[in-house]
Amino acid sequence: MFFDGYGYHGTSFEQTYRCYPASFIDKAQIENGDKVIMPPSALDRLASLHIDYPMLFELQNAAAERSSHCGVLEFIAEEGMIYMPYWMMENLLLQEGDFVRVKNVTLPKGTYVKLQPHTKDFLDISNPKAILETTLRNFSCLTTGDSIMVAYNNKKYYIDIVETKPSNAISIIETDCEVDFAPPLDYKEPEKPALPVPTGKAPAEGRRLDGKPLKTLSPPVSSSGPQDKRTNASSGGAAATSSSSSQSTNRQSQGKLVFGSNASRTREPQKDTSKETKQEPPKKEEPKFQAFSGKKYSLKG
Repeated sequence: MFFDGYGYHGTSFEQTYRCYPASFIDKAQIENGDKVIMPPSALDRLASLHIDYPMLFELQNAAAERSSHCGVLEFIAEEGMIYMPYWMMENLLLQEGDFVRVKNVTLPKGTYVKLQPHTKDFLDISNPKAILETTLRNFSCLTTGDSIMVAYNNKKYYIDIVETKPSNAISIIETDCEVDFAPPLDYKEPEKPALPVPTGKAPAEGRRLDGKPLKTLSPPVSSSGPQDKRTNASSGGAAATSSSSSQSTNRQSQGKLVFGSNASRTREPQKDTSKETKQEPPKKEEPKFQAFSGKKYSLKG
């Protein structure tokens, strides 16, 4: 069977067209989805095949060995031509007037898709989930490896299709599809915060904080009268040590470093405290991207 010089044969639709972007026709809205505009002869052939709806197609650029999938919006293109979103031509490495092979296919309904924005400014949108849901309503299918375009507030955001299930190409029409997000391509892990005091200087700092009060205990004991010298050494000395130690503890608690607790400081000698300080490794913080990771949403086609 032939239509206007273009031959169709077999039980499936497969035809080669010259592709052009949406700017060549007054249909700018196709840039916001994955639907193409085909010639009327394609509709005649597809109708005679009694294919399943919605009509889905595989696009192939044999020269670059690239392929993708799409839906169809209208059949009003000139014969031998096909109009498609420019971002789709970029995925297929197609230039204006290049040949693209179009073949009808049946895709399984998607159950899972993982997306990765190109830039982290996509996360600055007040409600990226709602914007994404609105955009995907204009899509018929998703293909692993493609980069779709999301237009919002006069700005274009590109998002990679990292993974799709149950196959590398899925239909997202009238299906519940879980959506997961990967960190943006330009996302960098924040640098680990610097420790207040380097580990190597911790023991010396500990001797300074714990050592000074111990040295200041001797003048009060020696400056007391001869009659009370033994009494201060036997009874009052312990109280003075406890009082000075508690004052030192208060001063340490207000600073950046705190070694042990009050009870351990009064019962254990200074050397044991410094040893404990060496044995306590600093806690490490491992910041991770948590803006979208792990969250899943359900998209209604």
